[in-house]
Amino acid sequence: MSNTYTKIHIQFVFAVKYRHAVIQSSWKNELYRYMTGIVQKNKHKLLVINGMPDHIHILVGLRPSQSISDLLQDIKGSSSRWINEGKFVKDKFEWQEGYGAFSYSPGELDNVINYIKNQEIHHGRISFKNEYIQLLKKFNIEYDDKYIFRELI
Repeated sequence: MSNTYTKIHIQFVFAVKYRHAVIQSSWKNELYRYMTGIVQKNKHKLLVINGMPDHIHILVGLRPSQSISDLLQDIKGSSSRWINEGKFVKDKFEWQEGYGAFSYSPGELDNVINYIKNQEIHHGRISFKNEYIQLLKKFNIEYDDKYIFRELI
């Protein structure tokens, strides 16, 4: 697209189905490299990726040529197949339905990058569910508690 200039930064947050803590440190970096490849293949810029055993945070410089939902469908669908084909988990791996997408100005990026890089420290103080609800509130997003990354009952 000639004469099209954008600077769109989106943080994506999504969880393992039922928030099962199955992403192991022994293969999480391979998963992050795989997801980075998907983002790059779609011509976006991955700024940082990190997470916990039950969820992922990705900060992307997004090109307007692809919708957020199409990108997330590719990331989640392809990575699920990769995890299952690699037999990284005992049972069938699935991501929970849905995701969060939060936009940031260039001046906020350093703080968001540090926040994502330090997930392990952050989650020593706050649960994922509370973190996610705080993000929704910070961005004034209306939500229904029954759809907030369900846990297995």
